[in-house]
Formats: sequence, structure tokens, C-alpha cells
Amino acid sequence: VYLRPPSPGCKRKFKVLFGRSAKPLLGLDITTSSVKLIELSKSGENYRVEAFAAEATPINAVNEKAIVDAQVVGDAVRRAVKRSGARSRDAAVAISGDAAITKTIQLPASFNENELEGQVALQADQYIPFPMEEVSYDFEVIGLNEADPEMLDILLVATRTENVEQRQAAVEAAGLKAVIVDVEAFAVENACMLLRHQMPEDGIGHNVAVIDFGASSTTFSVLRDLKVRYTRDFAFGGQQLTEEIMRTYGLTLEEAGRAKKEGGLPSNYEPEILEPFIDDMTQQVSRSLQFFLASGTNREQPEQILVCGGCANIPGVADVISSRVSIPTQVGNPLGMMKISSKARSQGVIKDATALLTACGLALRSFD
Repeated sequence: VYLRPPSPGCKRKFKVLFGRSAKPLLGLDITTSSVKLIELSKSGENYRVEAFAAEATPINAVNEKAIVDAQVVGDAVRRAVKRSGARSRDAAVAISGDAAITKTIQLPASFNENELEGQVALQADQYIPFPMEEVSYDFEVIGLNEADPEMLDILLVATRTENVEQRQAAVEAAGLKAVIVDVEAFAVENACMLLRHQMPEDGIGHNVAVIDFGASSTTFSVLRDLKVRYTRDFAFGGQQLTEEIMRTYGLTLEEAGRAKKEGGLPSNYEPEILEPFIDDMTQQVSRSLQFFLASGTNREQPEQILVCGGCANIPGVADVISSRVSIPTQVGNPLGMMKISSKARSQGVIKDATALLTACGLALRSFD
């Protein structure tokens, strides 16, 4: 399925969301703080990390997940590709959940593919609050509607075309091809299968919360049977800790980011800056749990929380969250059951593993 401009007869340009790739894809996660790239291979049911690199995103090149300077971001991606030694030149990238509109619609099960396509185009106009000439959209058949088996449930996903074109331009500036444009929430759901070794009974029959702390935004998801039943994006991330370090110690943003990772900050750092930030993280988890429980009837508290993202590497953070919300909490590691090439190991993929949920979810599209 291709990203489809709405006007009839318009040339389809990119695969999106439900596309397929015959070749390995680079999972490319572009955020305000870094570009993370991972390449996976698969043998039987086992995955292996073939290549990895992370590169700092130039300051102001990405603003709240919108790519402001595609050429500068492309240069960072190019450096990451070169350092990683990745062989593939096809990439899967993602737009943020905030930039996407998703809606499940129903259409007659008797429709053939062409009829479905035409009806989705007609219905899309009802659900998308932008001029259709500014929108790109795609859809996938989920299956028969439970209440009425003569109807199909169709997942419709749309975004402003500029959100797709920004990422395509950055990827092309790096000498790559954007084969698939996904939505971050879908990529995270895809990657959650890689966390099942940490879940009770592989997550089947259990509610598990996964909270992915990014640089400027965080995604909170609740899974049941490894499927996302609830998701919420909100503005909070590790960049806030970096900026507090910068302000307190008179450092540049780059210096503050390095000090946060490598240490060497004054003795008052932990009690005056780090511990209040961990408190803020815990409050965000608690608030997200409250939103989830209030979002529908028969909501049950998750039995486990997996904390991912760069902030999950803060020593002891899982224990603090667990003690405050009274739910067993672990640091999520999507690479925990994978073999890792010496090339990827040398690039520090193990150290960055907890921050690779989105990148891994995108790279898994190679095996759809």
C-alpha cells in the first residue's frame, strides 16, 4: 500500500504505514536530540543487530519533532550511516503520533479492493480537518467487525503531506530512500514484541504499561496481549534535565548533554537537579496511569511497567517509580534476546538499547 495523495489519478509516491520491503530496512529514529539508526537481520525467530549508530541532532534542526532543516538533519543521518557500516540504503522513518490522525471506519465486506479504495477516499474527507490537497493518507483492513460480520473494520491514518515530505527530504539528503513512513505509536507497538521476554507469560493475558521517555516528548502505552489498547503522547523528556544542567552550571547544551551521560558534575547535582527530575518522571507515570484508568470502563491497573528511552538509564529510576506507584517496574531492553554483531557492539548499541524502541520498531518492518 502506498501513501496516497487524494486526487484521482495522482501518482503514488511512497509506501507508508502498511508498505512492504523485500530488502532490509534501516530503522531511523529522528528526534530533537539524536538520530538513531539500526539494521536488523532475522534467522528463524531470532533477530540480530547488524549495524547501529547514534549521532547528535544539530541544535534547532528539529523542533518538537518537526524537521526544520532537512539538509542539516540529512548530514547527521549520513554520518550515522557511515559510522554504522550499514549496507542497506532503504530506510523506515516515523512521524509523531501528534501529527497523525487515526480513525477506524466500517465498510461493507463485499467490496473489492478498488471499491474499498474509492470509499475510503470519500470517507477520509469527513474525518480529516484539513484541505484534502494538503493531506496524505493510507489505510489497512483490520478484519471483520465483531458486531456486524458483514462489515469490515478499516484503519485510516492521515497526516499533512509536509510531515512526510520533511522526512523524505532529510533521508534523501543522506543518500538514502524513505521506503516506509510509519507513525511512532505503531512503531513502538511493533517493537513491544521485543520486550515480551521481560513480561509475565510473554505479555499474553496481561496488562503491561510501556513508557518511552524521549528527548522532548514521552509516549505512554498500555498493552494487552502485546497489542496497544491505550496510548498517550505528552511533552516531557530528557531535554529538560539537560537544560537544567546547562542553566545551573553555565554550560552549553552540548556540554550539558555530555556531562549528563559521562558524569563529572558537582556534588550538588544529584540532590538538587537529578532527584527532582526523577520525581517529575514519577509524577508523569502516575498521571498517565490515572488518565488510562479514567479513559474507559473496566480499565484495570497494569500489572507491570517497562521504562524505556534515554531517561531509563538513570540509575535506580525503575525502583523509584515502582515504590511510588506500587507496580513492579523494570528498565525495558528491546535487544535483550538478540545477538549483536561486533560492529554494532563497538558503536555502543548495548548502552543505548533502552532508547531504541522506535528505531527497532521501524527496522522490524523489514520482516512484515
